Amino acid sequence: MGGGGGTGERIKLFKVMCDRVPQDLSSPSGTPDPALSSQCACATPWLPGNRPAALSARVEALTWPSSCLRLYHGVTSSMTTELMKIIAQENLETHIEKELEEEARKDLINPLQVWITSASVPACYNLIPILTSGEVFGMHTEISLNLFDNKEAEENLRSVVAETQDLVAPLLQSISICTRVEDAFLQAHVVIILDDSTDREVYTLEGCIRSRLPLCRLYGYLIQKNAHDSVRVIVGGKTFVNLKTVLLMRYAPNVAHNIVAVALGVEGQAKAVLARKLRTTPSCIKNVIIWGNISGNNYIDLRKAKVYRYESAIWGPPNYSRSVLSLIFDSEWVNRQYVATLRKLTATGKQFRPILAAHSIATTLKYWYHGSPPGEIVSLGVLSEGQFGIPEGIVFSMPVKFENGTWVVLTDLTDIEISEQIMTRMTSDLIQEKLIALGDLVSFQPYQSETDLAKGYEKTTLPTTYNNQENQRVSDAVDFLDPIPQTISEKPHSQELINDSGDKTVEERQIN
Repeated sequence: MGGGGGTGERIKLFKVMCDRVPQDLSSPSGTPDPALSSQCACATPWLPGNRPAALSARVEALTWPSSCLRLYHGVTSSMTTELMKIIAQENLETHIEKELEEEARKDLINPLQVWITSASVPACYNLIPILTSGEVFGMHTEISLNLFDNKEAEENLRSVVAETQDLVAPLLQSISICTRVEDAFLQAHVVIILDDSTDREVYTLEGCIRSRLPLCRLYGYLIQKNAHDSVRVIVGGKTFVNLKTVLLMRYAPNVAHNIVAVALGVEGQAKAVLARKLRTTPSCIKNVIIWGNISGNNYIDLRKAKVYRYESAIWGPPNYSRSVLSLIFDSEWVNRQYVATLRKLTATGKQFRPILAAHSIATTLKYWYHGSPPGEIVSLGVLSEGQFGIPEGIVFSMPVKFENGTWVVLTDLTDIEISEQIMTRMTSDLIQEKLIALGDLVSFQPYQSETDLAKGYEKTTLPTTYNNQENQRVSDAVDFLDPIPQTISEKPHSQELINDSGDKTVEERQIN
């Protein structure tokens, strides 16, 4: 309870108010109404247990005394004394406390329903302890885990269930297995889409792309049919993350605004490589932006990147930061070794190992529910609405912030323009993937600019990397794909271009 004294004090204050009714309450004719005075005088004191149902629907009205009397007695008052304002504020606070208690009670009765697809994959095994710890959904939110996979994985799922129960996690109300397709995502509040665990033999890139459609179409239909209206769907994995996300949106249009793709895995890897170069910890590096295809052609943009608590001759308070690019004096490292290191991680499949995948998904969910750190840029794959010149209708990783249970694209950022050539290269792949999956395009044609056709290699010093990750991963299953990803680097506008090709702004490597 807020200030204002105990119950006796409030009753006394209420009587004082009622004594003043003849001066402040009037009938429609404008004269004091004895009936209204009598009604007010015998009213029950304004206590938490005696509030009418209308109060819940009209919380905002309680901040003004005249509205309070109107709700309780059907009359209005011009009284605006500090006394009535104090009582009104106190009751508003009491109502909010009661509502929060009611929500907590409902959480105990109706836990958050969390569904995980392809639950037999290792990423799920690493994800469960994080979800049940309270770090993601809150320390007072109980959850019910539902592990969904095919019938062949049932034995593995039972082992996971048994081990999860051994955790004795206080916030885990239940854990169950689902192998019946028609029962998937029942009353789901959260759906986590992991890589399909089914092994397939695929001989072409186009076949690999088309193979994503049936499962995404099924999942989209089931999510729209069975899940909660406010369900949040988060897509992770190693391959075709953007494509799977846009297909789910297509087949679950009612919840499309709540379907996102995880980009924090790529972001975390890029930060870790920078941290090793700067001899600091990855958590000290902020605002690395991932543009484009999360598991394919993307930019790792360092133009807004900052490092905090960096040990150097210049030292400041915890909130003091320095530009990452200002601390890396070796531009050759940024454009060569940095790119090569990221490429190697992609080629060896280390970029999305289970621990990283699980942590990236959990962190994205945590931000979604509780907000991202103030002032920090987060990368997220969302449906483009034309921001930054990106074509509409494709899922594209871009800078966002999380607040109030949703995400907002940071369209007000400055000096983050991307050249038309690089944007076209990234969007061309995503558009073609979508068209091939839907059967509107037969074959995939890698984008080639006029420069690509004229020269196989051009040199610049732009400190942003561009990795063809998707093609690299698919090459493990598709023999004809080139195993070495292309790279493109772009530097901030504040630095001069140093190249041997006139006004070129892009570093490109075309593998023949």
